[in-house]
Amino acid sequence: MKDLKKMYQAQQSDPFPGELHLTVGDQELIYKKRTWTIQDQEKGLRYGENPNQPAAMYELHQGRLELNGLRFASPDRGLLSALKEEHIIQSGKHPSKINLTDVDNGINILQYLTAKPAAVILKHNNPCGAGWSDEGLTQALSKAYACDRIAAFGGAVVVNSPVTRELAEYINERYFEVIAAPEFESGTVEILSRRKNLRILKIPGLGRLEQIMDAPFLEFKSLVDGGLIVQYSYLNEIRSSQDWIPAEAESGGTEAIARQPTAAESEDLLFAWAVEAGVTSNSVLFAKDGATVAIGTGEQDRVGCVDITIHKAHIKYMDNLAFERTGLSIYELREKAKQDSEHRKILDTIRNESEEAKGGLRGSVMVSDGFFPFRDGVDLAIEQGVTAIAQPGGSMKDLEVIQAVNQANPQVAMVFTGQRSFKH
Repeated sequence: MKDLKKMYQAQQSDPFPGELHLTVGDQELIYKKRTWTIQDQEKGLRYGENPNQPAAMYELHQGRLELNGLRFASPDRGLLSALKEEHIIQSGKHPSKINLTDVDNGINILQYLTAKPAAVILKHNNPCGAGWSDEGLTQALSKAYACDRIAAFGGAVVVNSPVTRELAEYINERYFEVIAAPEFESGTVEILSRRKNLRILKIPGLGRLEQIMDAPFLEFKSLVDGGLIVQYSYLNEIRSSQDWIPAEAESGGTEAIARQPTAAESEDLLFAWAVEAGVTSNSVLFAKDGATVAIGTGEQDRVGCVDITIHKAHIKYMDNLAFERTGLSIYELREKAKQDSEHRKILDTIRNESEEAKGGLRGSVMVSDGFFPFRDGVDLAIEQGVTAIAQPGGSMKDLEVIQAVNQANPQVAMVFTGQRSFKH
């Protein structure tokens, strides 16, 4: 019988050349393949998206593209693609594509969260949770973890400040597959190394993202017929509260303008919009006190995405309560409750508390990566106690959407971003 476990340990053959040369008009970009010597074997990626897909990672080595006066990323800003053996403090085995692309999307999110210590946990190239805090990285990571304890299992942790002993102990008490940080304080690697399969990555540029993440890069999408779509990478244009656009609209002689967010609401909206840059579309995201509360990903309709994300918030809220009180997940508690009256009482209590707290959404803010084509998604969020919303604006129904927040009691704030944040 085939040993399926060996499938995930195997190293795929590497048919890719050592260099790639990309010619754009009269400009040439040269990329070099990244390999690492681990356990006396010099190889690149273990495999790609799946174990039967060979893959390679390349670093921009020479050349800088300029189009229509806009200068793109240069070779001196390497982060993940510049990873050398000395930065792979512990690997277990050669990394796979997913190990690295999760970290890459963590960098994508953290580039907009440089004002204070921040942490993001990722799985399948989407954030499970994100948080930032003036109190330090441990508080930031605990906020991120509370968003979705179950999804965080086996995830990649990416942080923008040096790992402290406190943070290392926190990480060791949970199961993660990757920790990436700009630096590791004395003694922290020894703590983290107790988990032999934890991949420990040092990426110095994570501590200075604001200096190196100021230029776009070319994104390539391969089509099934071998064709390519090329685009400029997304850049977040909302960096401070001054960048919000007042939500106002006029139709048929009727005008409406929404309440502006408070300073606290604006900070949570800025945080949430930064995290939104790393979420697969269609998506909405709820945040509160510098942490994600619930993240909705990859849905086909806007109101459905809001509805599903609200459901997720309630499930994750109940799961945290269940784990704190019984050591069981919410799913395990449900099974126990089918046979045991005491567990049934605990489950009923937790359900009631979640309803009362609106799944932790009461007092939160919501961002949406695309505009609301109708007011229904906004109405759903208002029912859960959301106090402020940010969205691109530009819908034919903007007037009705603004009327929805204005009719709420208490009135809900809304601002426009003036840009969409789709990620596919």
